[in-house]
Amino acid sequence: MICFMKKHLRVSAAVIEKDGKIFAAQRGDHGEMALKWEFPGGKIEQGETPEQALVREIKEELDTTIEVIRPIAAIEHEYETFSITLYAFLCRIVSGNLTIKEHIASKWLDRTELETLDWSGADAEIVRERLK
Repeated sequence: MICFMKKHLRVSAAVIEKDGKIFAAQRGDHGEMALKWEFPGGKIEQGETPEQALVREIKEELDTTIEVIRPIAAIEHEYETFSITLYAFLCRIVSGNLTIKEHIASKWLDRTELETLDWSGADAEIVRERLK
């Protein structure tokens, strides 16, 4: 029997809150998580802290500067073809307007509306366990 190790990624996610609402972004129509909703962020590069990666990724993906306020959770999640450790942080906007470049849609939601979206697996755990 041949066993293959799944690729493991370390990822940071921004739970951006403004005026009592939380920002969500919808992924494009490709890959294992096609069209799923997520908290924006991305892969942590060699030598970066999760917070540094998050500030960089939000600047690249959404042309916005954020401040990381505090950690929310570290989630271990297995997808079909890979696994991740997702570090989620509560964040606020310092400057910019969250211009989506890589996502196909975005929404500002009340906490009570969060469970109405089809979240990717790890992000769904954050919604269920940490943001009620």
